Amino acid sequence: MSKGIRLSEKWFRRGLWLVAVVFAGFLIGLGGLIVSDLPRVEERLQTDDYIDKAAAAPLRAQLDAFENQQRELSEQRERAQLALTTARNDVRETQDTFANWLATRGTTQKSDQDPEVIARTKALDGLKAKEREAQRVLEGIDAQLLGLTQQRSAVQRTLADLEYSANTLLAAERRKQELRVFAYRLALTLPLLLIAGWLFVKKRKGQYWPFVWGFIFFALFAFFVELVPYLPSYGGYVRYIVGIALTLIIGHYAIRAMQRYLERQKLAEAQPEVQRRESLSYDLAMARLAKKVCPGCERPVDLANPENNHCPHCGIGLFDRCGKCNTRKNAFARYCHACGEPAAHQVAAESA
Repeated sequence: MSKGIRLSEKWFRRGLWLVAVVFAGFLIGLGGLIVSDLPRVEERLQTDDYIDKAAAAPLRAQLDAFENQQRELSEQRERAQLALTTARNDVRETQDTFANWLATRGTTQKSDQDPEVIARTKALDGLKAKEREAQRVLEGIDAQLLGLTQQRSAVQRTLADLEYSANTLLAAERRKQELRVFAYRLALTLPLLLIAGWLFVKKRKGQYWPFVWGFIFFALFAFFVELVPYLPSYGGYVRYIVGIALTLIIGHYAIRAMQRYLERQKLAEAQPEVQRRESLSYDLAMARLAKKVCPGCERPVDLANPENNHCPHCGIGLFDRCGKCNTRKNAFARYCHACGEPAAHQVAAESA
């Protein structure tokens, strides 16, 4: 069953909804720019803003000096390690050569009486002395690196304590800053939401309804996208409490609205059929019939059953007979679909 709306009117309505969406899109874009610039009213906070600079500056200077010393000692250690490796290789090669010489030496003389054996032994002792000296140099550098590392760790712990105290102050100040930025967002979005609520109640069916709905879409987007995600959390307690409060408020008004609607329906169903039919607009009645519900009580009705001329729930007439051709027709139709004869209520409306 047709809704009784002209095809051109349908397309005009679609076009107006498109205007509402486009209008909302531009408002959302402008609002997003404004909201994104809100944090700029506050300064960016850093740890250095709250640290004891008089105590931290010398510690950081010491750390820089320790880093330079450590780099120099690391380079020295690499050179000492290379010298030790060279000395060990020299000792190993000399020992191998001396062992081979002794193995092939065909003499029965005593080593303390052999000048060449004594010379070779002294040379080997000299190489071992160089190896031990290189080892001592490396150990000395390692000891310096260890002491430097310990001193650096102590300075880092002291500086970390200062930074921890500064970060504690920074976190507290950032929470205050977040609250201020949220207050700015709230001061911007809450009036928009209140205006949108007023427009929804008073102007949503007015002549300029596309702009009204566009503003409503914009206000809802600003509230749920630009405000709610930035609600201070405090471990989730605030968000859950606010969510519970909003749910209770919305649920309360929804329940009250449902009760008022049911009361209005009861009062309407108690009125005579003539008054009930006069209170229904033609488009609304046709739209409800197209959804296979009664125009009066909005309950489901089997419109395909030719015996159902009245609503079984509220008794309002749904079908009647044409006064000219006696064709069964829609009781809310203005003209007979078979012969074009005006309906009785249409004639009465035109004569009035």
